Amino acid sequence: MTTNKHIVCPVCASVNRVPLAKLGDTALCGKCKNHLFSGHPVELTEAAFQKHIERNDIPVVVDFWAPWCGPCKMMGPVYAQAVARIEPRARLVKVNTEQEQALAARFAIRSIPTLAVFKNGVEVARQPGAMDLTNLLQWVRAHI
Repeated sequence: MTTNKHIVCPVCASVNRVPLAKLGDTALCGKCKNHLFSGHPVELTEAAFQKHIERNDIPVVVDFWAPWCGPCKMMGPVYAQAVARIEPRARLVKVNTEQEQALAARFAIRSIPTLAVFKNGVEVARQPGAMDLTNLLQWVRAHI
């Protein structure tokens, strides 16, 4: 079993090799010195998306959303609360489908919010619709 995990920095997108024992709050990026886990969802652009889903050795949970979407607005704070309970076992990210329309099209996002879990660059689970914190945590834990 490997004793290190590759973690993509949420700030500069550098790939960091982190010992398992230091994966939590203390893990810092070797390049920019920011925390690798901030307790907040990471906003991803199309340019950073592929790197995050392919190079992280932990699962990546993606919230595809839009600022005009009522259910998305309701789920936003819930998703933010989930980060504190899930990191560092998984990276929780958000993709604004209005700004990143090519990503939404590439993954055939038909309704928002839609959650997807990626492991090793491959989508392994998808769930459309807003969820409360209990159901969100249950769903994420079942797929990571």
